Amino acid sequence: MRTLLVFIAAFCLSLPAQDWARDRLNKSPRHGEWVSIKHGDRTVEAFVVYPEVSHKTPVILVLHENQGLTDWAQNLADELAEAGYIAISPDLLSGMAPNGGRTTDFAPGTAVQGIGKLPPDQVTADLDAVAGYAKKIPACNGKIAVAGFCWGGGQSFRFATNRADLSAAFVFYGVGPDSKDAIAKIKAPVFGFYGGNDARVDATIPTSSGLMKEAGKTYDPITYEGAGHAFMRLGDAPDASGPNKKARDDAWERWKKLLANL
Repeated sequence: MRTLLVFIAAFCLSLPAQDWARDRLNKSPRHGEWVSIKHGDRTVEAFVVYPEVSHKTPVILVLHENQGLTDWAQNLADELAEAGYIAISPDLLSGMAPNGGRTTDFAPGTAVQGIGKLPPDQVTADLDAVAGYAKKIPACNGKIAVAGFCWGGGQSFRFATNRADLSAAFVFYGVGPDSKDAIAKIKAPVFGFYGGNDARVDATIPTSSGLMKEAGKTYDPITYEGAGHAFMRLGDAPDASGPNKKARDDAWERWKKLLANL
């Protein structure tokens, strides 16, 4: 499984400057803050954004692409808060950059190398710690879900095999586990979002569908025709192509309807 995840990381798209995402985040009226989550000998830095609502809400764990916790990933967390949910996006490269830094401490274009070196057990332990923190947030209603993109999409599917109290897992163009034993541990429904022009990832959907069906699990994948890999980010950019923008908009609508049923 580690080899597969490294393969995914190597092929996820590199990221151009995301000034537009940072500008949006800077203009947000919502409260966002950085928290340090300690477990064992590790500290995970995470970005938390709160919705402006009067009631308790679920917390969505947002798992970043192979380039780490970028401006776009933080802006996406803010958009989830705008939709009414607490969003927490951990920097899974915390402590892994030169001199023990995180995503922002990698030289441009090199974060993907750090992702490729992450031990799967460390990622699981980090996510467990973040999920535990999330459930204790006073404004949380006790429900947590996970969503991930590209490398993070694969990690969201994998985390569902390790965390029984998830209400849902949302996999955006990520590859699922190929182990029957791992799939058997999934308790939450898994919802997939895929680009029609992403043959590399799409070729794995039948395997995920077969394994999930055989295990009696819920897996609902949707493919957006004409969209490429990373369409949620690419479709969000000012220079988005028509198919990527449509896929991003349609996926958002679907996602918000699913979140409303948590």
